Parts: sequence; structure tokens; C-alpha cells
Amino acid sequence: MYTHEDLSRLQAQSLKLQGWIRQQTFSPEMEKTLRRFSSWEVSELIFRVNQSTFRGKLAADPSLPVGEVEPDGRQRWFSLEEINALRRKLKINRKSLMPPRPAGKRAVRAAIANFKGGAGKSTVALHFAHAAALDGYRVLVVDFDPQATLSHSMGLTDVSEEHTVWGIMARDLIRETERMNTGPVGAETGAALPRRHLPASITGLGLGELRLADFIRPTSWPTIDAIPSCANAAFVEFASAQYRHLNPDWSFFAAVSRYLDQIPDDSYDLILFDCPPAIGYQSMNAVFAADVLYIPSGPGYWEYDSTTSFIGQLSEALEDLSAGFDATLPTGKVTLPKAFCDIRFLLTRFEPGNDLHRAMFDAFRKVFGDRVAANPVEMTRAVEQSGRFLSSVYEMDYREMTRETWRRARSTFDNAYQEFRDVVISAWDKVEAGE
Repeated sequence: MYTHEDLSRLQAQSLKLQGWIRQQTFSPEMEKTLRRFSSWEVSELIFRVNQSTFRGKLAADPSLPVGEVEPDGRQRWFSLEEINALRRKLKINRKSLMPPRPAGKRAVRAAIANFKGGAGKSTVALHFAHAAALDGYRVLVVDFDPQATLSHSMGLTDVSEEHTVWGIMARDLIRETERMNTGPVGAETGAALPRRHLPASITGLGLGELRLADFIRPTSWPTIDAIPSCANAAFVEFASAQYRHLNPDWSFFAAVSRYLDQIPDDSYDLILFDCPPAIGYQSMNAVFAADVLYIPSGPGYWEYDSTTSFIGQLSEALEDLSAGFDATLPTGKVTLPKAFCDIRFLLTRFEPGNDLHRAMFDAFRKVFGDRVAANPVEMTRAVEQSGRFLSSVYEMDYREMTRETWRRARSTFDNAYQEFRDVVISAWDKVEAGE
């Protein structure tokens, strides 16, 4: 028989080996680092210009970054910082290489969500974040999933639960409760509204004093920051139920949205949410804060069935929020009833030569119409390896495999990202300036 003591011993054993495992997964310094990108990648895949044109621009302006040449080769290799410096300075046919970004608008928030574990939520979120960074956007990723796959893929492993989404929600509970307790008296009677009392076990943690930046961590990508997760944050569902009991008037579902509202509008261009495979307090915070909802699904019938259940239960949950919500309580820049700028379904692990996969793709399109992304994420050897080694295809060096294998894997995410980018740009038109 096994008790909590046995589980505690197993955890202690695992903690002893964490350092060794990180060394096998990341660099010898136990820190994930971002590789350089070849002039071929920079010109043809990132800037989408001819290599000779790119070389000519570099030769004509000695102030431009020239990258590094490896001892055993002639190819130049550029860091992402150098790529962004080139993007800001270069013009091709008098056109800027900067990506579209309307002034005066906040970052577009996109949630990657579904019930099914293994649907590819973290993989999609990771690749969209990296593709957007290579596209010139500044990205914040928020890991709502206690499995923390996205956080680990970003190289973030030493994370305390206080600095996860749970910490943001507890901080919001404390601040919202203080605001309510110092609010105006009743309008008609002049009597003070009842005070809400939070126990010292919550207020004594010091979470109410944490600043916005205390939750945000840099990653190995200079233009990607993250609000990470960790396994210890799994108790957030239990804690949140207790918090709602302590203050029934607390609009728990708007906690993360209120936090993001405080970040200056021009800090990021895109905020990506990786959601847990369930509808709970964390996932409801994610979907409420999101402008765009992306729903990945594998190409099998049971995954289609799970997706159908997910959107049904999500619909009911959002309806319940709207029906039982007191309109006098603030929710920040997002209001009820909740409305998304766009909803898309994205097939993952798709094999073009598989008859069943093609049939399911057709079935998705028949049911959901143009809400289904035209470019599914194909399953290739490189894509499979990216999940195994907690790295995106964009982080892989194409010299470690055949260039065709790497190019095919990259192209499937490039195509999916281009559709996603169009959705984001369209969503900006629906996000009010100064919202």
C-alpha cells in the first residue's frame, strides 16, 4: 500500500535528479540558449527576399550587423537581436520589413485550448510564439497548465507557485477584496456594505504587494517573455474554490485579464495562452481574457468528439458567467457577455497520405466551415522530435538532419502561423484603441 509519505519520498528522489535531467535536456550550463540563424534562413525564410539581394544590402551599408562566420564554413550566422536590428534598418523595394502593428492598440490575446490531452496545445503555442518572434513581434506567453510543458520548452524550470497564474489570481483576490472593503457605502441607506475577511494564510503570503514584473520571466528568445507554470500550481483549482467562498463577489474569471490590463499597451504585440486540458478556474481566466480562441484537435473521431464536448461545455460556462454576473462589478477591458474576435479549429498530427485523416479534415470543415484552419499541422519526423526534445522546429539546426526534412517541418508551422497572423491582424481591427 502507498500513502502520501511514499509520494513525498518519490518527489524527493525526483528533485535530487532534476539538475542532471536539465543537463541532458538543455545546455551544459543548465540554461537553454537560442541558436544563430544562417543568412539563407534570414533572407529567404524570415525576410523572404533573395539571398543575393540580402548580401547586396549588407555590402552597401557597413553599419548593418554582419553576423558571424563559423571557422569551418562561409555562411554567416545571425542572432535574433541582429535580425531585428536588420529588420528595423533595411527596406526592400522601399518597403519596411517590420510586421504590421497598429499604433495605440494593446496586444492581441490568443488562447490555445481544448479538453484533449495530446491535442498539441503546447506545441502550437510554442511554435506560434517562436514564429511570431522571428516575424518581428514581441510576445508574452502565459502558461496556465500545471504540466508546465510550455514553460519547460522555454527553458524555465525553477518556478515557484507564487509566481504563476495562481499567484496572479491570489494577488487579484487580495486587491479586489481590499477595493470592495474600502468602497462606498450603500447608495440608499448610507450603511456600509459587509466587509469580506481573508485569512492570514492568504494575506500573509505577501502576494498583494507583488509587482507586475514579478510574474514575468525572460526566455532564451530576447523578444519572448513568459509567465511560467509549475507542477505545484496544480492546486489552483482547489484554492480558487476556497477563494470564491471567502469572497463570493470576487469575479474570479477576470483576475488574469485585470492583471494584463495593467501592462502598458505597447509592451507586447501578442499574448499567447497555453491552457490546461480542462474547463476550470485557470482555463476560464484564459478564455475570458482572450480575443482569439484557437482550438487544436488531432485527426481522429474521438478527438473530434472531445472537441465537440469542449465547445459545448465552454459555451455553458460562459453563459453561466453572464447570467449570474453583477454588472456593477468591474471586469477590466473585457466585458460580459464574453465575445471573441475569432474562433478557429486547427488540426494537428495530420498525415496527408492517411485516408482517415483526410476524411476527418473534410468532416471538420463540413461541421465548422471556414472556422477550420486551411493548413493543418502535419506530423513529420522533425515535428515529432521537437516535442520529444522540448524545442520548436525553429530552434532546431537544419544541419542536424537533411535540409528537406527540416524544411518540410518548418513549412507546416509557417503555413499555420501565416493563417494565425492574419487572424491576429484582423482582431486588431476589433480591439478598440485605448481599451
